[in-house]
Formats: sequence, C-alpha cells, structure tokens
Amino acid sequence: MTAWGPSGPLPVCILAGGLGTRLGETVRDTPKPLLEVAGEPFLAHQLRLLASSGVEGVVLCVGYLGERIEAEIGAERSGIEIAYSYDAPGLDGTLGAIRRAAPLLGERFLVLYGDTYLRVDYAAAGRVWEESGLPGLMVVLRNEGRWDTSNALYVDGRVVAYDKRAPTPEMHWIDYGLGGLTATALDRVGAGETDLAALHHLLAAEGELCGYEATERFYEIGTPEALAEADTFLRGQGSSL
Repeated sequence: MTAWGPSGPLPVCILAGGLGTRLGETVRDTPKPLLEVAGEPFLAHQLRLLASSGVEGVVLCVGYLGERIEAEIGAERSGIEIAYSYDAPGLDGTLGAIRRAAPLLGERFLVLYGDTYLRVDYAAAGRVWEESGLPGLMVVLRNEGRWDTSNALYVDGRVVAYDKRAPTPEMHWIDYGLGGLTATALDRVGAGETDLAALHHLLAAEGELCGYEATERFYEIGTPEALAEADTFLRGQGSSL
C-alpha cells in the first residue's frame, strides 16, 4: 500500500448508528455492524481491512444497540484502537454524529459507513487529499448507473458537483462511501443540518471537495440481497483481503 502523508495514518470515523430498517427482522435484536457475514461480525471484516492499510485509530459512531457493539468489539481489534461516540436520543444523523465525535477525531480524519466494505488504498486517498489542501475528500467510482444512481461529477482530481437527491445526466460517478473532513469543514453548514450529504454538496459546489478514484466495486449490507452478495464475496476471500 502507498505510504500515508506527512500527518501519518489518519483516524477513521465509522458511522455505525443507523437502524438498518431495510433489513427488517434481521436487525431486530442485532445492530447491523454485528450481523454475521462470512462467519464473523461484518465490522470485524471492516476493521481488518483498515488495519491492512495502516489505520491505527477508529472512532465508532453508534446509536441503535450501540452498547452491544462496544461489548462485542471492545477497545481494540486487529491492532486498531477503538473509541466510541454515542448518538443522542433520537439519533443525530450522519453529520450530527460526526460533530459529536469530533473531539475524538482531531483536525483531519476519514469517514466511512459501517455497512460498506471498500477495497481502496486508504493511505493513498488520504495522502492525495492532504496534498490538495482542501477541506473535504470524496472517493468516487465510475458507475454509469451500475450499482446505484450516479450522483457525482468528477473532473481533474475534484468532485465539482454532488447531489444525491437530484442527480444530473452528466454525473457518471458515484459516492464510494469513503470521504474525509477537516474539523473546520464541519462549520461550513449550519448546526441544524444533520446530513453529511448536504456538506458534501456545498463543498463540491464551492470547488473544495478533493476527489480520489476507486477502481474496485464496493460491497455493502444494507439490504438482504446486498448482505448475501457480501457474504459470498467475503467467503471467497477466505482470510485474505
């Protein structure tokens, strides 16, 4: 893997507080990050993958059944130190959860979702972002409508437009599920805004969202079909990545 930039390995904020409603009864008693995939909690696969890129610290933003996640995963896994940030009652939303965790994350950090398995060079993405000097990062995949609705316009190393709600025909890329923020970027939208996508939309519109291209498709566990697909893939990987 490519070496990290001058700041060294960046901390990673994992958004793992969602209810997982599309999974129905599967998550009635088990939080989504702990669902068994290829014989292990899904989160264990994620953490092992991050460790392979040299990640040393993770902050897990948890909400629904968060105590079970902390009890199962603990303060260290795969050599990564793990801290926990709990949503307020009623859940904080993606951006709200990041704001709550900010004191644990420092000045610059990566962000990913707790239901995605992303085969990308995390160190290289972090280095490219740090060298850009921009407040935000979005990893994108050339999508052409294959995996979901394309929602990003990526040009010359920057995401210059991003809109999940009203994507335009020229958007051939998709938000891969890995990004980065500086602490100061969190103040770019009002305190009442709880959706990370709104901050990404603003940063892209203002030319301040660094882009990094992933080349491997993502896997996720947000629906029963996707969960089965991720299980098949990870079983095929065995103990490798």
